[in-house]
Amino acid sequence: MASTVFTPDRQALVRRLRAAGCVFAEDEAELLIAAADSAQSLTRLVDRRVAGLPLEHLLGWAEFCGRRIAVHPGVFVPRGRTALLVDAAAALAGPAPVVLDLCCGSGAAAVVLHERLTPRWLAAADIDPVAVACARRNLEPLGVPVYQGDLFDALPAGRRGTLDLVVANAPYVPTAAVASLPAEARLYEAPVALDGGTDGLAVLRRVASGAAEWLAPGGHVVVESSVAQAPELCAAFTAVGLEPTAVRDEERE
Repeated sequence: MASTVFTPDRQALVRRLRAAGCVFAEDEAELLIAAADSAQSLTRLVDRRVAGLPLEHLLGWAEFCGRRIAVHPGVFVPRGRTALLVDAAAALAGPAPVVLDLCCGSGAAAVVLHERLTPRWLAAADIDPVAVACARRNLEPLGVPVYQGDLFDALPAGRRGTLDLVVANAPYVPTAAVASLPAEARLYEAPVALDGGTDGLAVLRRVASGAAEWLAPGGHVVVESSVAQAPELCAAFTAVGLEPTAVRDEERE
């Protein structure tokens, strides 16, 4: 039986991606070629990428902390800068902690923390049913439950006051700035994962308030914000009786 060798024109593909504004056109070209099984399927993938669809949604996965995390269309794609959130959380965790990945999106943070820590209980939660379905795809094989609901209300009531570590990559983009986000986020990710209210801190203030009653004594909550928001966010945590510390990594911003 005769077979046809699939030999894409890499340079032409790179030029087309670069013309469409893809900064890492060479890397994207290799990933799209690897995801295609024919010239026709590659053309379809490239056409959709040039039209603005996120690369990760086309591939079905995103790289995060060296791991491939499954992502669905409409789900927030984990950003490289959020690795700082995970690193900070892992550094604070004691032995066998009780851990929650709040506003979990794809569950990327929980996947990494499951590997780095030895939690006696680890769960994830999100308000968006599409995100919950995606997180379950990533976390159910690890035996990690994913709850759907509004912040801490998603959790079993018996967990109140028992959490040693809460990691929350909550939305923090001010509502007026959402329209200025790159099209990949603005058009293809859930607004609930991006819009943080008038000043961007509406959800994070609620995380702070809830953490005060859901954390165990000596527990920690780790969140992400912009540099400009950090002083006001620290004040919000102080107001509910928590002691905030700001950590910054300019290379990941």
